[in-house]
Parts: sequence; structure tokens; C-alpha cells
Amino acid sequence: MSPGRSLNVLVTGGSGPSGIAAARALRNAGHTVFTVGSDGPRIEAAAAEAGDGVTPLVCDLASLAAVRSLHTTIHRLAGSGAAGPGTAGNGGAVDGVIHLVGGWRGAKGITDQSDEDWDFLERGAITTLRNVTRVFYDDLAASDTGRFAMVSSTAVDRPTAGGASYVAAKAAAEAWTLAVADGFHSGQAGRQQDPVEQHSAAVIFVAKALVDTAMRAKSPDRSFPGFTDVEDLAAAAAGLFSSPAAELNGRRLLLGPGPTP
Repeated sequence: MSPGRSLNVLVTGGSGPSGIAAARALRNAGHTVFTVGSDGPRIEAAAAEAGDGVTPLVCDLASLAAVRSLHTTIHRLAGSGAAGPGTAGNGGAVDGVIHLVGGWRGAKGITDQSDEDWDFLERGAITTLRNVTRVFYDDLAASDTGRFAMVSSTAVDRPTAGGASYVAAKAAAEAWTLAVADGFHSGQAGRQQDPVEQHSAAVIFVAKALVDTAMRAKSPDRSFPGFTDVEDLAAAAAGLFSSPAAELNGRRLLLGPGPTP
């Protein structure tokens, strides 16, 4: 770990409440933040809400070519120092990726699970994660504080018939993330010759569901039992960079419900 150094962190799915909260928390921790969405005006508004110094970028993360272009853009911006103080010293490499792309589709049971819903979930939960990790893997593996995190669901532990497609997609994304963790371990502390201290980690945040201020305001009589506030998710994401990689790599970290405001 390198506490005190400004890290380059990418937040994917940055247009939503969890992306805004994560970008804000990372910026407040002193890092240089790039937040990515598929819609230009939405991601620009989200970056502005997250705070000064958060750089909005547009990318279709389901396209491998587009993610490779995103990688080039971030390296250029960070390497020149154009994205904020401290970035040029990193040579433009990305130290962390907080992957918040997702979505929900459900059905009544097994027989009415639609191909359209599966295509939507596969694209959002699996393909985007595969593309982002493949393209940014070398950056994260080389960083002395490399971190990758995704958000999964407690439903993976107890799948329901109605949520079959959703849970299957989340389970696949978890498996891929654990494979990334194995790659980090095999190339660092677990390598047979000249092992080094583990410095990169891939983790899975697990929550029942997420809640934000707007959701509470829209349903003031609802208690949202078991839900995790996006601010708590954001704090956990920022905390990854001050926790030892060896204690994080390959772990499923359960995010409990926060106090109701």
C-alpha cells in the first residue's frame, strides 16, 4: 500500500446513485477519479454532483473495443496530469476499478424467464465486467495498491425461481472476479519463484439491495429492511485502498444495512 499517494480510480456505472456516492468518497479520500457512463449528459451531471475534480467519460462497456479506447483515454489524461494533481506521477496507469454496472430483471418462475431479460443481464452483469477486467488487469496487477471490486447480491446464496436469470448472471460475475483474484495471487504472493507481498486484490461486495436518499424520499413510510445505503457502499469502496491486499483478495464482503436516517 502507498497511503497518502493520489491514486487513479475508475468508477463504472457512474451515473447512478451508487456511482455518484463512490466517486465522491474516492475524491474526498484524495484520489483522482474517472467516472464512466453510457449517456453523456447523465454522466456529466453525475460527475458534477460527485464534486470538483471527478472526470466524466462516456463508454459502452459491453464493447471490448470501446473499453480499450477508454483505457487509452484515461492513460492519456492521467499521464499528462490533465485529470488532476498527482496523476502524472502514476504514468497514467489505473490503480483501482469500482465496477457498479448492473440491473434487475425478474419473472414469476423458471418457465417465463425470457431470452430478452437474460441478454440484458448477461450484457450488464457479465460482459461489461469481463471487458473491464481484461483491459485494466495489467494496470491493477502492476499497481502497488491495485484494487477491483464488484457488487453482488445475497440472492446468490439462496436463489429463487423468479430471480433465476438475475442470480445466474451475478454468480457468473462472481466466479469471474474470483478468477481475477486468483490471477493476482498467482502473480504475486503465490508465485513459485520470487514471490512478492500481495499488493493487488479483487473483491466482491455483497448486499441484499441498495438504497439512496431519493428512494427514501419517494417512499417515506418504507423502512427498506436489510438494504445497504449507497453511502456505506461508497465508504467500503474507498476503504479498500487502505486495507492490506492479502486480507482482501478473493473475499466476499457482506455489506450490512446501515442506520435508517
